[in-house]
Amino acid sequence: MARPTLIAGRIAAENRRARHDYAIESTLDAGIILAGTEVKALRTGRANLVDAFAQEKGGELFLYNAYIPEYQASSRHLTHEPRRPRKLLVHRRELARLIGAVTREGMTLVPLSIYFNERGLAKVQLALGKGKKLYDKRAAEKERDWRREKSRAMRERG
Repeated sequence: MARPTLIAGRIAAENRRARHDYAIESTLDAGIILAGTEVKALRTGRANLVDAFAQEKGGELFLYNAYIPEYQASSRHLTHEPRRPRKLLVHRRELARLIGAVTREGMTLVPLSIYFNERGLAKVQLALGKGKKLYDKRAAEKERDWRREKSRAMRERG
């Protein structure tokens, strides 16, 4: 499945390195439980997913190491911890499939983006991916450069 089709400006945070560091097998959208100040901070667009990952704990799925900065306009006693674990909402069967892939096949659950859907709810696009080796990254970059050169040559020829 490709990236979610969103209206411009609806993506709150995006992990661009994930597609470079992982071979993405499949994606799914999950709900996320957030505090009120976290939602407001996400709408400012300063969140960071670079080191984030999802993991199962106690039969539930959590997003770890995602950075959502404190909301500056709120009072100090209402703020949230920027890197706290956040619970993700997925169906039980999806959770079982994801846990099976992670344990059996050595895959990783990587968040690709946090976005707001049409109803204004925050969602996380999770990817099931396998880590790329350095030579895989080089081969992917070489292939991308070749496609770019090929399309440029085709455009010039007419």
